[in-house]
Amino acid sequence: MGSAQRPAAYEPLADQMYEVLLDQFMDGTRAAGEPLSIGALARELNVSQTPLREALARLETTGLVRREALKGYRVAPLLSRKEVSKLFDARLLLEPALARETGLRTTPEFLDELREAVEDLERSVEHADSSPEGFRLYWTSDARLHALIAEQCDNPFLEMIYRTLSVQAQRFRLFSKLGRTGAAFAAVEHRAIYEALAARDADGAAEKMREHLTNSRQRNVLTRDP
Repeated sequence: MGSAQRPAAYEPLADQMYEVLLDQFMDGTRAAGEPLSIGALARELNVSQTPLREALARLETTGLVRREALKGYRVAPLLSRKEVSKLFDARLLLEPALARETGLRTTPEFLDELREAVEDLERSVEHADSSPEGFRLYWTSDARLHALIAEQCDNPFLEMIYRTLSVQAQRFRLFSKLGRTGAAFAAVEHRAIYEALAARDADGAAEKMREHLTNSRQRNVLTRDP
């Protein structure tokens, strides 16, 4: 017999470690600001350090992990109330403009992808605040809608700015949930953005995006403890 073939569903170990650590961030096993010792993680997860280094480097690009000179990695800290407010200030300047530009450039393929993101978020509503799986679906589908709109705007400079902001938005989504995702409200607002884009209403899409971000700010900033 020949050598055994690799299963079709094989997932590289670094990818597996990325998912393991992300799940631990989502379920609270790893708290915001917690040090991440590669050696200790390797022993705990029974893997070599190489895939962990790769996974942590990938998580660093999301903003969920930080690497400090001479200290190593740690989970990103929570954003302060002031930082969250400033983040929404920046998003309110940028993302309605992205939605408007995208409203002038919609395609059937783009709208299909956007609809899938909206439907995924709608499916997450029941369990977004009660299970890691529900929260993961909420987190990924929320981020996906905003990223798709930025990609479709056909302005690489605006998209580059969005990607910079999205690193902090990912950090905010994950570590500032405090058991209150607001998924039910976000689902309605995402659906409204999609419907405006599907109608080729660029100004309407910009306004719906502005309403969504304003409402999200109120839900997540004004209700946070100092």
